[in-house]
Amino acid sequence: MIPPRRIERSAATRSVPRTVNFLAGLFALSLVLTLSLLAAPVTAQTTIQEVLVEGNERIEADTVRSYLSISVGDPFDAREINDSLKSLFATGLFADVTIRREASALIVRVVENPIINRVAFEGNQRIDDEALEAETQLRARVVYTRTRVQSDVQRLIEIYRRSGRFAAQIEPKVIQLAQNRVDLVFEIDEGPLTGIRRISFVGNKRYSDGDLRDQIQTRETAWWRILTSDDTYDPDRLTFDRELLRKYYLSKGYADFRVISAVAELTRDRKDFYVTFTIEEGARYKFGALSVNANLRDLQADSLQQFITTQSDEWYDADEVEDTIQALTDAVGNLGYAFLDVRPRIKRNREDRLIDVVYEIDEGPRVYVQRINIIGNVRTLDKVVRREFRLVEGDAFNAAKIRRSRQQIRNLGLFETVQVETDQGDQPDQSILTVAVTEKSTGELSFGAGVSTSEGVLGDISIRERNLLGRGQDLRLGLQFSTRRQEIDLSFTEPYFLDRDIAAGFDLFRTSADFQDESSFDQDTLGTSLRANYTVAEDLRHGLRYTLRQDKISDVDDGASRLIKEQEGTSIASSIGHTLTYDKRDSRLKPTEGYLVQFGQEVAGLGGDVHYLKHTLTTSYHWPLWSDWVANTRLRQGHIIGLGEDVRINDRFFLGGSSLRGFEPGGVGPRDANTDDSLGGNIFYTATAELTVPLNLTKDLDVDGALFTDIGSLTQVDDAGAEVLDVSDPRASIGVGVGYLSPFGPIRVDYARAVLKQGFDQTENLRFSFGARF
Repeated sequence: MIPPRRIERSAATRSVPRTVNFLAGLFALSLVLTLSLLAAPVTAQTTIQEVLVEGNERIEADTVRSYLSISVGDPFDAREINDSLKSLFATGLFADVTIRREASALIVRVVENPIINRVAFEGNQRIDDEALEAETQLRARVVYTRTRVQSDVQRLIEIYRRSGRFAAQIEPKVIQLAQNRVDLVFEIDEGPLTGIRRISFVGNKRYSDGDLRDQIQTRETAWWRILTSDDTYDPDRLTFDRELLRKYYLSKGYADFRVISAVAELTRDRKDFYVTFTIEEGARYKFGALSVNANLRDLQADSLQQFITTQSDEWYDADEVEDTIQALTDAVGNLGYAFLDVRPRIKRNREDRLIDVVYEIDEGPRVYVQRINIIGNVRTLDKVVRREFRLVEGDAFNAAKIRRSRQQIRNLGLFETVQVETDQGDQPDQSILTVAVTEKSTGELSFGAGVSTSEGVLGDISIRERNLLGRGQDLRLGLQFSTRRQEIDLSFTEPYFLDRDIAAGFDLFRTSADFQDESSFDQDTLGTSLRANYTVAEDLRHGLRYTLRQDKISDVDDGASRLIKEQEGTSIASSIGHTLTYDKRDSRLKPTEGYLVQFGQEVAGLGGDVHYLKHTLTTSYHWPLWSDWVANTRLRQGHIIGLGEDVRINDRFFLGGSSLRGFEPGGVGPRDANTDDSLGGNIFYTATAELTVPLNLTKDLDVDGALFTDIGSLTQVDDAGAEVLDVSDPRASIGVGVGYLSPFGPIRVDYARAVLKQGFDQTENLRFSFGARF
């Protein structure tokens, strides 16, 4: 390999040798003056008669002449020749250029820069060739120049620095080929990741270094952060950290806070950085007078005072000011004012350390949505995001609908982040909305496990793709197994069937269950179902479902309960049901505020030999207490009645396990006193109160603790005799749980003890689940 050849530039003209003596100069001057006085015709000797180009191989001579600022018929002028020389070098086509005079001819000799045959990268493992090629200017069949090479080297080094590798070194090598062609090879030594050895703060008095480290995104390097890049140095992230610190102090009342500097110093071994934030906290303020000033016709300011989320004499909080602006915007918008502008007018009293806030409500400019752009979706089709938007091009700009749209897109569960930015359109009254999304892994390989005093270890495996072919379709294949139960099911969901807001799909399932221990029989189920649900109104959905299944109760023990022996055999159930769901939660995945109400009914008897009517009701309510503490209550209730016949055991409700922690699956409810068989029940209810608390082990580990209590009961069996133990009294348990949203999936451990139970109930204490994603 031959390193890039250093380009030597020839001078346009050469200096007169120092050996020329002074007398020769005087003689030349006298000769010029004499010729001038005689006015002899000298045109043939002082003008250019021809321009000859030498050394060119690929470039036509006329092309070279076109870059000259001097041509045939022009006098020999040193300044014009020098400009021509500079012009030829500026083209980047030549490695060397010389211009000389021979008699009446101007000779231009060039050495052409080689043409690049190919560009290759060696040594890059962390960043692929495609990403590097996108940043370089030099390509195959492009003229090679040393300046461009050095520029590309700097671009490549910048890529590695953005990825946290500040020790990366890149050396370009040139391989000479025939016909003035070269191969350009970038030899890359990526080096190790440049970590953060220590993060320090100077000037903080109210909050410790540890408190402030929790507020920024940059992290000190640690072994458990192998799946994140936050512990590598990134100057852009450091700028973002300055803003995070500012927002944190403003939320705590420090209105004068500022970050003086954020400095990163490389360690002597060049492996890590020391990061130091120098801050000035300033004084802490409280809210003073709070008021609303409405400048819109027929809008009473007094009626809007209730939407101010803060009170006087509370510590100033910039986040609460933003929340008030949002609440006022929504409230006024709901009154029919589509175009409005809410701005806080802040008056700071430094002596009393009070901040008065007046929320000015004015009529905003009439702005319409010109265009909605979607970026960041690599796999997901645009229409998957666009159909969740509550606005279309041409609609009036509505901030409330934009926030709702953002939440709807987040609820898809396909993106890590969803941001909606507003830019000026082509006209003053137009706005362009840009939806920036970051896709996340939607393929899931899940494993689940549990520990039961009756079944021992149980588990499940499922593979799922929630964004099939980028269309938002959901395909899942699941297998549940234990020593007593095996189930396999296949499900598919199209969220927008026929491009309408109808989520349609089907399920195929087969189940084999061993209920010998609790009910002395085995059950095999084979079936399919068709389902669809659609939006009735905002937050209200209605679902329909048809199910056809075959149930076989077999291997009934000779000593089993008579209520089970009577139902041995095969039955076919054909049922149709519906579900009405009203969901006001802020998130379906991890709600912190809002409520859910779900009511369902199912009737069997549309064919088959099973007839019943079933009702279910589920409600939940979440509300934040303080910081990240979230309280949650849940209530579930169900009732099934036979239509002209007794309810079969496989159609009854069973209670325990995850539905009533502290009790085994099927451990609560009617039981045969003679055989100890669990019989299920026709009526059940459960109630749960739970408090979720972040454990704050570290900001990188999303670990939550939970305190909970479960209360419930299961009762009533058709044709029950004296041998059936059936007590409708409530059962209750208390317990604690720990949940961790790991990079591999959710992990949950619950420990519960039954505090209210009947003597014939069966209990368990520990339940464990683990999920993995790819």
